[in-house]
Amino acid sequence: MPAISSSRFCKSIAAVFLLQFITANLVAQQNNAAVENNFKTVSNKNGPVLGYSPASGVKIITVGGLNFKDLNKNGQLDKYEDWRLDVDVRAKDLAAKMSKEQIAGLMLYSGHQAVPANLRALGAATYGGKPFPESGAKASDITDQQKAFLTEDNLRHVLITRVQSSDVAARWNNNVQALVEGLGLGLPSNNSTDPRHTAVASTEYNLGAGGSISMWPEELGLAATFDPAIVQKFGAIGAQEYRALGMSTALSPQIDLGTDPRWNRMVGTFGEDPTLATDMARAYVDGFQTSVGAAEIKNGWGFTSVNAMVKHWPGGGPGEAGRDAHFAYGKFAVYPGNNFQAHLTPFVDGAFKLAGKTKKAAAVMPYYTVSFNQDKSNGENVGNAFSKYIITDLLRNKYNYDGVVCTDWRITADEGKTPDIFAGKSWGVEKLSIAERHYKVLMAGVDQFGGNSAAGPVLEAYQMGVKEHGEAFMRIRFEQSATRLLRNIFQVGLFENPYIDPAVSVTIVGKPEFMQAGYDAQVKSIVVLKNKAAVLPLAKMKTVYIPKRFIPAAKDFFGNITPEKIEYPVNMELVKKYFTVSDDPSKADVALVFVKGPAGGVGYEQKDRETANGYVPISLQYLPYTADYARAQSMAAGDPVVDASNTNRSYKGKVFTAANTSDLKTILDTKAAMGGKPVIVSMALGNPAVVAEFEKEVSGIIASFGVQDQALLDIISGAKEPFGLLPFQMPVNMKIVEQQKEDVPHDMECYVDSEGNKYDFAFGLNWKGVIKDARVLKYKKK
Repeated sequence: MPAISSSRFCKSIAAVFLLQFITANLVAQQNNAAVENNFKTVSNKNGPVLGYSPASGVKIITVGGLNFKDLNKNGQLDKYEDWRLDVDVRAKDLAAKMSKEQIAGLMLYSGHQAVPANLRALGAATYGGKPFPESGAKASDITDQQKAFLTEDNLRHVLITRVQSSDVAARWNNNVQALVEGLGLGLPSNNSTDPRHTAVASTEYNLGAGGSISMWPEELGLAATFDPAIVQKFGAIGAQEYRALGMSTALSPQIDLGTDPRWNRMVGTFGEDPTLATDMARAYVDGFQTSVGAAEIKNGWGFTSVNAMVKHWPGGGPGEAGRDAHFAYGKFAVYPGNNFQAHLTPFVDGAFKLAGKTKKAAAVMPYYTVSFNQDKSNGENVGNAFSKYIITDLLRNKYNYDGVVCTDWRITADEGKTPDIFAGKSWGVEKLSIAERHYKVLMAGVDQFGGNSAAGPVLEAYQMGVKEHGEAFMRIRFEQSATRLLRNIFQVGLFENPYIDPAVSVTIVGKPEFMQAGYDAQVKSIVVLKNKAAVLPLAKMKTVYIPKRFIPAAKDFFGNITPEKIEYPVNMELVKKYFTVSDDPSKADVALVFVKGPAGGVGYEQKDRETANGYVPISLQYLPYTADYARAQSMAAGDPVVDASNTNRSYKGKVFTAANTSDLKTILDTKAAMGGKPVIVSMALGNPAVVAEFEKEVSGIIASFGVQDQALLDIISGAKEPFGLLPFQMPVNMKIVEQQKEDVPHDMECYVDSEGNKYDFAFGLNWKGVIKDARVLKYKKK
């Protein structure tokens, strides 16, 4: 249930279903179109439109006046080709027909694929042996590497990253589907995506205008709305845009609890609160998975459905000291508060108990973490996807989950030779061979290998199983996973028509109504924390001073380095539509300082390793922080590369300074330059922050979570009323951060500002004062 009035909730849900019904009609139009020459469509009375490529060799057969695709080209109607039958019947029939090589390919999930391919680094590929600019290929063409894993390795799950446009994405999808339709049993490709609706900050929003794709706040920003109806609407819109791009699985939502305020993936969560995260998870999955009207096939599934892969089981939030498990120095999730069970709540009470007809999330992704000392059966400390206790005993047996379980990316690969290399994440099983890791994953109860494009290790694992358990056992095990994987392809209608009309796609992706819905959600996600003497909102065309921001050089997860620069932190042309801008603080009425929350590091530094163990604190403050209150002995340790013989990951007494400490200097320098006139700080946050360093010096503080500049200006100018609430606690200082327990929510002493307001979970201001509406009453902790 949403945290708003029942009447508003009903109106919001009605709007969602109306939107889906309209899209269903668009899908019907699309399916009746024959696009270019690479596919044709055939209609059925009271049945689905079938799409097929003549070049694939697939023909239409007619039985009882109805049309069916003869995918295996045997001239007969097989059960899996019969769209009248239940999905489970079709999936089991097809699984039984597949060779072990074909099933091994079905278990693969590609690495990151850009369309067209990148020239270097992640997703780099070639066309006829040449990089894209030199190849003469179209942007929608299939790369050499894609052809190889689709044809030689039988891969049928492709992860898409950047696409040039919705038109190109649709054409690329059609090329892929035409290729695989002609192979073997005619399995379509189940293309997928990580979240791709992030707002581009500098972009201007114009009412009634379309865009490349609708833009929404980060997931943490959606949480800040405290309104599940908004999240469900996002899911319904996102699903329609994904399907128009040829994407039928979403590697989302991320429903880990952000119980450690230092975790750098908190921005991708629904915050720290189990109840809020559970409601948001349910709404998100219902929105993405539910088709209605003409688009529905059965049980809520259909041609506008997107399989939701919820992540990360059993929760990646409690990494020791806030470190993240993408690297070995963050491999351990710890539970000093014995609160493991709470981290399962968004899954078992949210994603697995939907309000809609699809009932459960279609897929689950375990996290990289070793859930330290949580295995009650074997006492193993291995990555979650390697753990039979975590996957079979808990997820499968205790919570009755029979959907797809897919590993996180590259867990079976070897880790890097040095701690800073982004490579494999075989935590806890580093000494096993690659094939042995695949076998352990299979025996744990997992169905699919994220980021693996080669079938060889899966087939080696199969033979290991034959040697240990016999051929019959392994055949049953393979068919079990194949049935689950095929179910997700059948239920979204890909076997009937995996093709897209590019002309229709461009009318769906980024359509004006979708852009407006995303923008409205951005505005509602913004949290006003401080408004001394009602300095906000600012009168239109008031004179403002906005200092430039120093952006330090940075390196991302993949090792890509961006150089330092100094620039305006917002689109100044947009600002000038709201206010008069002066470069002279003495001539301004008020200063607007746009900064980002403290960039507190990842908890490990290679240079520290030269003289110590490499571990350093993660800081939520701008100034240098000395970890006097850190644990003297870490709860967990051990890794052949990062730790070697070290058994203590403590960083007690070490010092760390946020990379963007200059943001604090900018705030304080601006305060001095304004000579007592008001200063308003707008913080883009991905984590809580220690605002004690500057709060008393400023008149206003605004927090945002991935929004367009214009949304902030609409709040600052009073064009919109503040609505957002804090989705986490803001700590009084770093001592409190060190003393909180990684696995426990709401366990910090919160900062109290000069106006007497406590920056606690569910706190926020509107123009009348502290918000105390139905959302706060429902979710606020007593």
